[in-house]
Amino acid sequence: MTKEAVATGASRGGRARVLPSAKLAQLAEGQLDWVLAACARVMRPLVRLAVRTGVKHAQLDRLLRSLLVEEAQRTWRDKGGEPNLSQISLTTGLNRKVVTSIVRDTVEHLPYSEMSAPAKTMTLWLRMCTDDPSRRRLPISAIAHGPSFEAVAHEASRGNVHHRAVLEELVRLGMATAPGDGFVGLEADGFVPSQDMRSMLAFLGDNTRDHLLAAVSNTLGGQPAFLERSVFARGISPAQCERIHQIARTRWNALHHELSHELTDAFSEAPKSASARMRVGIYAYYEEGSATASDAAADATAAPKGGRP
Repeated sequence: MTKEAVATGASRGGRARVLPSAKLAQLAEGQLDWVLAACARVMRPLVRLAVRTGVKHAQLDRLLRSLLVEEAQRTWRDKGGEPNLSQISLTTGLNRKVVTSIVRDTVEHLPYSEMSAPAKTMTLWLRMCTDDPSRRRLPISAIAHGPSFEAVAHEASRGNVHHRAVLEELVRLGMATAPGDGFVGLEADGFVPSQDMRSMLAFLGDNTRDHLLAAVSNTLGGQPAFLERSVFARGISPAQCERIHQIARTRWNALHHELSHELTDAFSEAPKSASARMRVGIYAYYEEGSATASDAAADATAAPKGGRP
């Protein structure tokens, strides 16, 4: 394995721009190869998840067809019109019969993590603990003086979810303990539901989706660029990787608390009609060598000359 200098990367370093139509047409053939190569890198971890959890080709194929139809509809609607079957077929490459047969599944099989009352309660509770560590242990119900879990859950969910239901979920996930003395103790430093596969998949989907939405928006252009950057290196030891990993964790903890304050305040001050959402995240990953030979080959020809790192 050859050593590489430390580098930084982002979907777009400067102001986003839109390529002219003529230029897009000129680069269309080469761009398709680039886009497919990028899709392959993005999809590989998802295919790994699918294979290791028993998902079959037919299920993935149906999912991809449905997503193609939905995104084609979105693209046409963004242009100001409602697409017909022929337009969707032309955009996706699916024949009209297939497009007609696709019925969008309106049942959400995963919860949306940003809508989770337990997650919101945990965020607010952690903020309180930052100001006063003694608040890691709270009375469940309101008492004459001081805060209570009931009040925290009520504020976090705006009264839409009963505090007992929130408490039961946090206890089930191992993030809180309720020994039966009328108090509840905080047992985690973040809402990471590692004991619940469904919740973990929801966070995987939501976190990865928003990261990729930022990167795709920056790549396509048309609006100011989102923050989307990374720093990376190859040719270092696993021990060094873990040391740097811990540095990132420590720095993130401080930033996490600051951002939690800002988002909680924004949520508390927003009118009930407010609908915008925001997610700020960080990630770190390392491994010994390339995951597969094809990954290594792809890395060797990652971008055309003149491309960004």
